This record gives sequence, C-alpha cells and structure tokens, in this order.
Amino acid sequence: MRKRESTFLPHSTKKPLLLAGAGLASALIAARLSHSHPDQPITILEGAAAGFGEHTWSFHIADTRPDDLAWLNPLIAHRWSGQSVRFVALDRHLTSGYASLTSSSVAKAVAALPNVTLLTHAAVSALAAGSVTLADGRVIEAEAVVDCRGYRPSKALVLGYQKFVGLEVELDHPHGLTDPVIMDASVSQLDGYRFVYLLPFSPTRVLIEDTRYADGEALDRDQLAADIRHYAQARGWSIAAVVREEDGILPIALAHDFDRFWAEHPADIPQAGMRAGLFHPTTGYSLPEAVRVANLIAAHWPGASAPLARAIRDHARIRHRQQGFYRLLNRMLFRAARPERRHLVLQRFYRLPQPVIERFYAGRSTPGDIARILVGKPPVPIHRALACLSEAPLLKAEKA
Repeated sequence: MRKRESTFLPHSTKKPLLLAGAGLASALIAARLSHSHPDQPITILEGAAAGFGEHTWSFHIADTRPDDLAWLNPLIAHRWSGQSVRFVALDRHLTSGYASLTSSSVAKAVAALPNVTLLTHAAVSALAAGSVTLADGRVIEAEAVVDCRGYRPSKALVLGYQKFVGLEVELDHPHGLTDPVIMDASVSQLDGYRFVYLLPFSPTRVLIEDTRYADGEALDRDQLAADIRHYAQARGWSIAAVVREEDGILPIALAHDFDRFWAEHPADIPQAGMRAGLFHPTTGYSLPEAVRVANLIAAHWPGASAPLARAIRDHARIRHRQQGFYRLLNRMLFRAARPERRHLVLQRFYRLPQPVIERFYAGRSTPGDIARILVGKPPVPIHRALACLSEAPLLKAEKA
C-alpha cells in the first residue's frame, strides 16, 4: 500500500490556497486574490493533462463593476462596444459592451501570475478543510480548500438545458460583422428554442455556435456542426478552415430547493462556480457569479475553509432568493410556451429598454424591471402560465 506523503508546494513558507479543478471559477479566484494578496501562494489542481478545457466564456461589460476590470482585463481575449440580436420580426443593435475569455487567454493569464501554480495530472481523491488527497496518495496541506470542480447533478435542481456546438472558423472572405450577434433566432426553430451565436474575432475569423434551449440534454454534435455549416453557407460565407471546436450542455434552472442542494455539500469546504449552483438561471452565464464569489473570498482573506464556506453559502442564499424571478421566467419558457413558439418569448423581451436588458443579464433586475418584463399579455397560454407560478410541484415531482 502506498504511503501517504504530506506535501507543501514551493511558493513560500505559507500554506497555499488549494483550488480543486482548473476551470473558470478557479481562474477568477486566483486572479482576484493575486490582485489583492500577491504574496499568497495559490495552487490549482487539475486531473487532466492541461487546464481550462476548450471554452469561450462571455459576459456583458455591465455585468461587472468597473473596478473588477482591473483584474479581469488580463484574462479577456476580445472586447466589443456593442452587440446585436435578430428575430424574424426584430433586428436590434444594442450599445452594451461585450467581452469574451477563451481557454487560451485564461491559461496565459494564470501562467503569468507569479504566486500561482497549476498542477496537472493531479486528480483529486478527497477534500478536507485543510488538505487535499490526490489519487496517487499525496496529501497537500492548505491554508484553505475551495471546490471548483464544475457542475454536479442534484435532485434539488429541476432543469432545462442550453446545448450548443461551436466552430471557430477562418473564412475565405470577410464576414462583415463588427459586433457579436448574441442571438440570431431568425433560423429554423429546432429542438426547442434555437439561435445562432456569432463572435467576430477578426475580419475573417468568427466563432459560430448553434444553441438550443431544450427539454432534454442529448446533444447531437455532428448534426449541430452540420447545421452550423448550412448557416454559414446561407450567409454567403465560405469556410476555409475550422480552427477549433467546442460544445457544452449548460443547466437552466426551473426550480431550486436551496437547503436540500447545500445539504449535499460538506459544510466546511467552500464551493464555487457551477459546483455551488451559482450561475444565471436563464442565460447559463457563470462569469458574473464567479466574479462575485472571487470578490467575496478576497474580502474574507486570509481565511480558513469553514468560515469561507459559510460566507459563500450565505451569499448563495441571497442570490437564490434574488433569482426566483428568473426561475419563474424559465418555467414559463420551458413549461408554458410550446417549443416551436419559445422564440416569441425572447423576441418580446428584446423590445424592452436597453437598461432593463442589461440589468437582466447582470442578474440585478429591479422591481420596476420585473413589472416591465411581465406587463401585458404573455406569448404563452394563460392557463399554462398560471400552472408555472410555483416551484413546489416541480421539486415535489423530482423528489418523488
């Protein structure tokens, strides 16, 4: 039997903050804490051969505070001054700023932090409040441990799904886009609500993502990739090369039993990112919530695992209450609207004033915003809408 070794990682005489999982949440915590506490050693543990996967993480500039950009900027790969949406009966440009991080930009920014070590081939076997045990038997002692290992399915969350496949392509000729098209829902509506998402990285390079808001999580990657090629052809774009591919299945929360969800996690180990159920319930965007948690950890540092865990759980409870409205909208979208008519719900939303839209994406909708969003006849049958008002029936059915 392999003898367990107790290990310190070589940054300083201080014990490190250990972040389990090399994803967006761990990268943001490392960047934020390095900004305010540059002498604190931080180690990110990743079981794979490389960290941060193959992803694009985007956010609206209004999602974050201006002072957050001081430490976020090194991770950002692309920024734009506006964005557009397209529907059959609506074509609108918004002057809201937009930005994207890529796996490459995040990895480069984290590697440049002198107090941060990324330890790959370091699969986690067990977490404790003051140490992590790796699959090879090593035990790494820590000042604190944060679990950032991504979404964990739970019966305390009733979900719809946002599924996507993206191809970053180089075109034979310029695409003509200036700003991102965050929703082109003028396309055929397939598998629920479908839209194409476009990020122009250069005059001839663009990320094209085919996205479906669907009831089931099955993802036909080949079919969506073929649909992307058909879309490009319909736009008159000739693909010279596929630079990279990505895909994902994001949870869209319809109902959430907060106490039951958190009872599934250890009380003395902080959870962060998707692991903590901290994402925008409607859009699936996780970066704004991850920024909030990174700021929270920095505000409580130095700190041990148990008090950090309590602080994050208290924060998550507040966000759970604030996000109840978004879960209601999701129930309207997934349970009241017929799949082929879901695009009408979003088309109606995008006729609202730009500040209302910005606050919605930031997860900071005001009571006035909520009234603006709900006023008037909804594009769903009234009797079906009324049946979606409460989360309890969905949670009861899931528990059963």
